[in-house]
Formats: sequence, C-alpha cells, structure tokens
Amino acid sequence: MKNKSIYWAGLAVAVVIGILWFTNRAVTPKQATWEDVLQEARRGGYQIIKTEELAERYQKNPQELLLVDTRQEWEFRTGHLKGSVNFSMEPTAWSRWRKQKELGSFLGPDKNRFIVFY
Repeated sequence: MKNKSIYWAGLAVAVVIGILWFTNRAVTPKQATWEDVLQEARRGGYQIIKTEELAERYQKNPQELLLVDTRQEWEFRTGHLKGSVNFSMEPTAWSRWRKQKELGSFLGPDKNRFIVFY
C-alpha cells in the first residue's frame, strides 16, 4: 500500500513538472510570409499599396491620410512620418487578435484602408 502511494505521488510530481515545463517554455513566433500578409489583408478588407504610391499620396495631401505606426512607443519616438499616430502592437497573432476591436474603433469605419509594405 505504501509503495502505491509513493508511485502515485511520484507520478503526480512528474505530471506537474511536465505541465510547468510545457506551459513556461519560450515559443519563438512563426516568421510571417508574404502569403500570410496577403491573407490577413484580405480578411481585414485592406488594399496593399507600395511605398512609392504612399509617398505620392503623402506629397499630394498628407491630411487625407491616417498613418498608423504599430511599432512600440519608444521606436515611434525615435522617428516617424509627420502626422502619423502610434498604436503599439506586438508582432504576434495573439496580440493582433487581442487588439483587433480596439484597432477597429481607432481606425473607424473607413472603407479605404491600405497596408503599405516596403
């Protein structure tokens, strides 16, 4: 009877250690591919434009654009386009999912949304 108790206690400790190891290990986020970007843009209703097109629009009428910089606040402070606003977002799917509604209300109902890649 005593041997069974030791066995179950040892098994319980091993299971707890295994669970703690599995849930606390570092997980490297998957590197996004261009196809991932295109899928996310389609889901969000975004049109992808090139940097050159953004520069052209910015030079014509910068007040017409809402430029959102999603880098961390300290990165934004080191330099950004004049008139852009900061909306910090970690580059993980969990962070984007968590802040999705907040970003939607921040951007508003505008149908002309663009994602610019350079």
